[in-house]
Amino acid sequence: MLLSDPITTIPLVGKSYANRLKKLDIETIEDLLHHYPFRYEDFSVKKKLNELIAGETVTVTATVLEIKNIYTRGGKRLTFATVADETGQLEVVWFNQPYITNTVKKNDSINLSGRLGEFSKKPTFVSPEYEKLGASSTIHTGRLVPVYPETRGVTSKWLRSRINAAIQPFNHLAIDEIEFLPNEIREQQDLIDLKSATNQIHFPEDMDQVEEARKRLGFDEFFLMQLQALKRRQEWQKRPLARKFKVQSSKFKIDAFVNSLPFELTDAQKRAVDEILKDLEKDVPMNRLLEGDVGSGKTVVAAVAIYAAHLNGLQSAIMAPTEILAEQHFRTISELLKPLGVSVALRTGARKSSILNPQFSILIGTHALLFDSVEFKNLGLVIIDEQHRFGVEQRAKLLKKTGDDTVPHLLTMTATPIPRSLALTAYGDLDISVLDEMPPGRKEVITWVVPNHKRQAAYNWIREQIKDDAQAFVICPLIEESEAETMQTVKAATVEFERLSKKVFPDLKLALLHGRIKSREKNEILADFKNGKYDILVSTQVVEVGIDVPTATLMIIEGGDRFGLASLHQLRGRVGRSTRQSYCLLFTESRSRKAHNRLKAMEELNDGFKLAEIDLKMRGPGEIYGVKQHGLMRLKIASLSDVKLIETTRNEAKGLLEEDPNLKHHLALKEKLTRMSGELVEPN
Repeated sequence: MLLSDPITTIPLVGKSYANRLKKLDIETIEDLLHHYPFRYEDFSVKKKLNELIAGETVTVTATVLEIKNIYTRGGKRLTFATVADETGQLEVVWFNQPYITNTVKKNDSINLSGRLGEFSKKPTFVSPEYEKLGASSTIHTGRLVPVYPETRGVTSKWLRSRINAAIQPFNHLAIDEIEFLPNEIREQQDLIDLKSATNQIHFPEDMDQVEEARKRLGFDEFFLMQLQALKRRQEWQKRPLARKFKVQSSKFKIDAFVNSLPFELTDAQKRAVDEILKDLEKDVPMNRLLEGDVGSGKTVVAAVAIYAAHLNGLQSAIMAPTEILAEQHFRTISELLKPLGVSVALRTGARKSSILNPQFSILIGTHALLFDSVEFKNLGLVIIDEQHRFGVEQRAKLLKKTGDDTVPHLLTMTATPIPRSLALTAYGDLDISVLDEMPPGRKEVITWVVPNHKRQAAYNWIREQIKDDAQAFVICPLIEESEAETMQTVKAATVEFERLSKKVFPDLKLALLHGRIKSREKNEILADFKNGKYDILVSTQVVEVGIDVPTATLMIIEGGDRFGLASLHQLRGRVGRSTRQSYCLLFTESRSRKAHNRLKAMEELNDGFKLAEIDLKMRGPGEIYGVKQHGLMRLKIASLSDVKLIETTRNEAKGLLEEDPNLKHHLALKEKLTRMSGELVEPN
């Protein structure tokens, strides 16, 4: 048996089951063995029938005296059995499992694990786990029994039996066919071997063995993740740099530009600028992430890097995920750099004719920058905004615009603050600059969670604010009602626009904005809103990034419980962009205490980094931080809250690569990484 063999190699796993297992990301024997339990049923207490106490979870060993299926008048299917041991007899009942009689027969010796209850006013074992006793050891009863993540047609009982079938040949494999973690690291970190860990996680004798296995397997997950990130970093820095910057010779003009700005950079911005300029001077390509809340000044920092490229006679590119954001960058960069002689061009799906002069210094656009018709003469710097919204191939295609095997310096930006644990794992290949300060003079946005019974009072308050020259965003989760989501908690933008216009605010001027509106019309609506033509803009999340309307001081979010905290915080960042007090109202019809408590965090915190930590704990990484795009393996054992383990594994991975950069002396580990990534890490 090879760990890489398809799952159908295991007996009783045919094509039908293989298709079901794909939903659990199980395609190989190794995948199956890495499908870990999320909890255990403790069936280790064994008793005789006359010792049973109602409600106690136990295992009994008995002989089947009788077993039969009965169909009630209501169509229910019941399986009844009478079992006995030397101390007495007991009734057993199972619901809707008539197939049990195909397996369990009269006179069979079986284990039953569960709780003693009552049926038809008699003491009865109700729907216990059952297992026929044979030559092999029990796996479903009489012990700690693993419970696994399941999918339709795949139960924990079925998974236990197939994992048990796979683990037998696995145990006969030689240690060097299984173990990939270097012995010195295992000894240093006091970790058990992989064979023991695999056996103990699935079929432990006690919870101490479970903890030993979790310690080893959790270490493996983070260690391999760190190696992947560090290898990506290693491979990026091996690539030849397209153009080297001479920053020192341009430093006087760069400083003059910064000093000429109508505002002073925050300390965080100054620190980020210094870090980026130092990177641009190096012989290896920069790969830096600039992260900071909406309004923290990322675009200004990027403008300094673009100006440095211009002073070195090199071109820059900014790729943004939406036309709105691209056009916002175009306006901001133009205002900052055009007076200094920097030629700024825009290219989006709707603005194909905007490149009239191929001698542009900076080209800003959407994915339209990837078109073959877009050419650069001397691309030295690429900036990707909200990089998690682009696929790996899209980012790679833009980097190839140098026209040869070289790569430009790369700066990625995000308005989603990244928790420290993710920064050390998924983004471990990047250098990170953090803008953790807001420009002076900005007031914190006051946030309220508004339950349904306070909706009318909130509307009355909103009207009073608008009469006092305020403007409001109303954000809805969907564009229009769909059959899949007809619940009252879902406020579709088109429906909500009609309701607010005709029933709630008939005396006010409202506009509707969503992603399906054509670009030119979208820009007209935004311009009119910014110029005060509309009081309220009803929109989808399309306004999450790139819209700057300082006069808007009210952010109303319908179905707030349907958004993650990261998205809510970004939406809230659309207001509070002036010295006037701004407010964010989170409407919710949910009665879930968990949802309500999560939204309450928005009332209490304006710190995006703290909210990001809460979001990570509550929802996991998922697509929130684009970790799938960045190669983060799915954690099954380890927790992203375990920063100590993350730092330990990073140090171990760094030390190993310093001694053996190409893993020539750790071939089992190299092969493991290859199987994980599907890419061979080539030696020099």
